[in-house]
Amino acid sequence: MVSSYLRSDSPLGRMLSLIETPGSSSLRFLILDCPTESTLSYYLEEFKRSNVTHVIRCCQQTYSAARLAQENIQVIDMPFKDGGLPPPPIVHDWLQLVDKQERKSNEENPITIAVHCVAGLGRAPVLVAIALIELGMEPLDAVEFVRRKRRGAFNKPQIAYLDQYKRSMRQKSSSGTSFKSSLGKMFRFGSKKQEAEVVTIH
Repeated sequence: MVSSYLRSDSPLGRMLSLIETPGSSSLRFLILDCPTESTLSYYLEEFKRSNVTHVIRCCQQTYSAARLAQENIQVIDMPFKDGGLPPPPIVHDWLQLVDKQERKSNEENPITIAVHCVAGLGRAPVLVAIALIELGMEPLDAVEFVRRKRRGAFNKPQIAYLDQYKRSMRQKSSSGTSFKSSLGKMFRFGSKKQEAEVVTIH
């Protein structure tokens, strides 16, 4: 199920898209454009309404993360090039967060991860599509699923990247291999030098 919503009296219009994952997962994603200091309070209201636990920032900083931290919402910076593709360390950190929050989320208390870039049409949708693929969708189905409510999302290189994306999380875990181990194999993390370069999300 995909839904786009916002209260009619909000000055944000319809800039937020709540995407509920298919199947048995209760984890949700909120794609949005970039908040600023002057609009952050409106976004914060919607974050609390949707039980947002984390905000992933794929672009430069335009607001204070401290204001969200006061509401127990953690801001994590995962920047990459505008219109580009997420590098392996970003995908690794993103999947680590998705797996952790998916395990915590349940039908009675669904967890939402908010993701934004500048316009919410490229980098943020790519990360959400990757998560949807990992949670069971076929790549091009995930693209269409997101595009229903984020018209104009994805450019051609991003669609090509997603079309070739190989699921790692569910395939590995179903065979008894831990998610952490499967990530290590996928991104060839293992040596002490490589592990030191990986940013761990706590």
